[in-house]
Amino acid sequence: MRPYLIDFLIEAHAAFSLLPETLFLTINLLDRYCSKRVVYKQHYQLVGCAALLIAAKYGDKKDRVPQINELNNMCCGLYDSGMFTQMEMHVLNTLEWTIGHPTVDFFSQLIVAEESDDLEVEHMAAYLCEVALYHRDFVSTKPSIMARASLALARAILGRPEVNDGEWDHTENVTVLALSQHLHQPSATLSRKYSSRHYSQVSVRLAEFLAQQAAITRRAGPPSPPSEVTASSKQGDIYSTPHKVHSAVMGVADGYMTPPITPDGVCFGVADPMNRYVPPRCPVTPTPQQPAVSGYSQQVLQYPTYVNDEYSRQMVQ
Repeated sequence: MRPYLIDFLIEAHAAFSLLPETLFLTINLLDRYCSKRVVYKQHYQLVGCAALLIAAKYGDKKDRVPQINELNNMCCGLYDSGMFTQMEMHVLNTLEWTIGHPTVDFFSQLIVAEESDDLEVEHMAAYLCEVALYHRDFVSTKPSIMARASLALARAILGRPEVNDGEWDHTENVTVLALSQHLHQPSATLSRKYSSRHYSQVSVRLAEFLAQQAAITRRAGPPSPPSEVTASSKQGDIYSTPHKVHSAVMGVADGYMTPPITPDGVCFGVADPMNRYVPPRCPVTPTPQQPAVSGYSQQVLQYPTYVNDEYSRQMVQ
């Protein structure tokens, strides 16, 4: 659900020509609200629209703030006008009216001004930061770390020289590595947005860079066979599902566990509405017949059956 909602918010943000920081503040409000409330699937888009309204009213120009009827048209009339206002108040009350938050765009502007990066590097870093919005791995990443990591990765992609901006700690190195692993399949909506000349066509440049890296890898020869994953590497895997204990279930791959198949049948609480026989999922194993011993059972049946009185009389004689 998250990638679809981010696609919708990016399109709405571009349609109303809102400021770049408005998009990052919208996602921040959305994530903070979802961390405190259970949001149903049919209300997820409504929460995103309410977060966009709040972020636009907070930091954007008044003539660019979207109207409720415009958002309702973008949602294909799925909600009533009053539902937008009600959800907007519910988001504000849940967050205790704490709206302002330093965004990634704010820290990126500071670093760009400090290091005198060109416009293409700035656009590439913005593109990488919006790619990170699609993945939950970066929800808890600090905006300052994300801004520094995206700018460093943008310079490497565009072939710019490295900038000596101080030491890098473990969290920043992990963020750069994780961000580089999510660049191979960006959203089509986001790629189309950054393929325009207004954004220096950085999505095209990124695709060309990834194609060059893939060609270099193919020329280098076949990859070595994968080695066994040790327990230490499993604990340091940055792509695992958050809050999951690695040693809890052995043999389960990283990520969400596969849900069990719900059994069929009346005995499991799943009744057939047509009162028909529901065949099992797997074929029933036939019960093997016991082999008969030739001659033995027939001989047993030929033995006479003694009555107790007759048996007692023979014993007396």
